[in-house]
Amino acid sequence: MSDLNHLPLTVGAAKPAQKAAKIYEITAADRLLLGGTLLWCFLAVDTFLFAPVWGIGLTAAVVLWYFLLLAALGRKALFRRESAILLAVNLFLAATFALQSNSWIRGWNVLALLVLVPVHTCGLSAAMQFPWWRPRMLRERAVCFFSGLFSAVGAPFAALMPAGKSRDSRRLLSTVLGCCGAAVLLCILVPVLSSADALFAAATADLRRLIRSHFTTSLAELLWALILTPFLFSLLYRLRRPLPSKALLPEKTVSADGTGFWILLAALDVLYFVFLLVQSAGLFGGPEYLSARGLSYAQWARSGFFQMVGVTIVNLSVLLAAVTFSHRQGRGWTAVRLLSGVLIAESLVLLASAAWRMSLYVGAYGLSFKRLVTYWGMGMMAFFFLAALWKLLRTDRSFCRLAFPIALAGWVLLNCVPLDALVARDQVDRVLSGETAVLDVEYLLEDLSYDTLPQLARLDGSRSVYTQEGKTTLEALLTQRRSEARAECSDWRAWNLSAWRASTDS
Repeated sequence: MSDLNHLPLTVGAAKPAQKAAKIYEITAADRLLLGGTLLWCFLAVDTFLFAPVWGIGLTAAVVLWYFLLLAALGRKALFRRESAILLAVNLFLAATFALQSNSWIRGWNVLALLVLVPVHTCGLSAAMQFPWWRPRMLRERAVCFFSGLFSAVGAPFAALMPAGKSRDSRRLLSTVLGCCGAAVLLCILVPVLSSADALFAAATADLRRLIRSHFTTSLAELLWALILTPFLFSLLYRLRRPLPSKALLPEKTVSADGTGFWILLAALDVLYFVFLLVQSAGLFGGPEYLSARGLSYAQWARSGFFQMVGVTIVNLSVLLAAVTFSHRQGRGWTAVRLLSGVLIAESLVLLASAAWRMSLYVGAYGLSFKRLVTYWGMGMMAFFFLAALWKLLRTDRSFCRLAFPIALAGWVLLNCVPLDALVARDQVDRVLSGETAVLDVEYLLEDLSYDTLPQLARLDGSRSVYTQEGKTTLEALLTQRRSEARAECSDWRAWNLSAWRASTDS
C-alpha cells in the first residue's frame, strides 16, 4: 500500500497532439467553379477517352478550360503579354482538331497541348518567379502543377458543404455521397454476380440490358469525371490562392576552363571539314562519279540523311555547353568562340547538304508526309543554329529566349500547311504527266487524311488498284473513304472540317 502512495496522480495516459485539419476558404464563386470543373472533366473524358477519333470535341474541351481559368483568375492574369501569346498558340492548336483529319498531326498536337496548357496554366499563378525564357521555369511550373493537383484535394468537399455546416447539412452531404457510392458499387457488382449465378443473371437480364444500352458509357464517363474533379479543382484553388513561395536560391554559376571545350570543338570542326570535302565530290561529281563507286544517285541521296539531322542536334548541344560553361576570359574563351562559329557554319552546310540530297530523292520518288516533315525539321534546326549564333555574338543573352518562340512559331506553321494535300497533288501530277506510272493509292487514302481525296479524284475512277483485300477500282476506294468521313462526322465529338468536306464531295 505504501508503494501505491508514490504513484503519479494521473487519470489516463497523455493523448498525442492531433494534427489540425485543413481549413479551406470557400466562397460562392468557388462553388460555381466546382460545378464548372465537374462539367469540364465530363466533357474532357467524353471527348478524349470515349470519342471515336479526336475532333471538335477536344477543341471545345480546351476552350472550356480557358473559360474556367478566366472565371477563376480574371482577365488581368489571362491576357498579359506572355500569357496572351501562349493562349493564342494553345487555342490555335486546339482548333486544328476541328479543321484537320491527319492522325499524325492530331497525336502530336495532343502531346503539345498536354505540355503547353499546364505550362501556361501554372504561369498564371502569382507564385511563379522565373520568366518564360529561363529553362528553370519548366521545373518550377511542373512543381506548381503537380503540387496544385494534390495539395488541396479537400477543397471540393469543403465547397460541397453548405455555409452553415450544421448537422442537417452534413447529413445531406453524407446522404448524397452515400447514394453516389452505392450506385457505383451496384454498377460494378451486379454484372459480377450475374456472371457468377445463372439464375440471378436471368432475373436481372432486362435491367442489365437497359443499363448497357443507355447508361453504361455515361456512367463510366461520370465516374471518371468524379474521380478527376477533386484534383482539377485543387489546381484551380491553388492558382487562386497560391501557397507562399520559398525565396529563390541564388543560381550557382558553373564554369570550367575552356581548354577542354576548344579541343572538343576543334576535333569536331576537323571531322566535319573532311566529311564535307568527301561529300562535295558526290554533290558535284554527278551520277558518273557515283556509278564508278557502285552507287546509284537515288541511293546516295537517301543514305545517311536522318543521321545527318541527328548529328546537327549533337553539334548544337556541344556548342551551347561550350559557350555556356567556359570561362569567359583569356585565349581559351577566344578559341571557344572562334571554333564555335566554325561549327555553326559547318552545321548549316551539313543541313543544306542534307536538304539538297533529300530534294534529289524527292525528285526521283516524289513527296511523302515524312519527307515534308523532314524538310520542316531541317528548317527548324537551321533557325536554332542561327539562335546559337546570336547567343555566341551576345553571350549575355539567353538562347532559350529566342529558341522557345522559334519552336512555337515553327509548330504553328507546320499546322498551317496542308501537308497531305501537297503530297497527293505531287503524286497525282507525276502520274498525269507520265513521269511515273506507280501510285501508292493505299498509302494516300489510308495513311493520310481526307485532304487527299480531291487530288485523287483527278484520276480516272476506273483505274485498277491492288490492295490487301484484292483488286478493286479507285472510284470504289474513294466511295468507301467518303462513307468513312460521313460516319466520322455523324458524331459531334469527332466532327472536323476535313472529314465534312470529304463527306459532301460528290
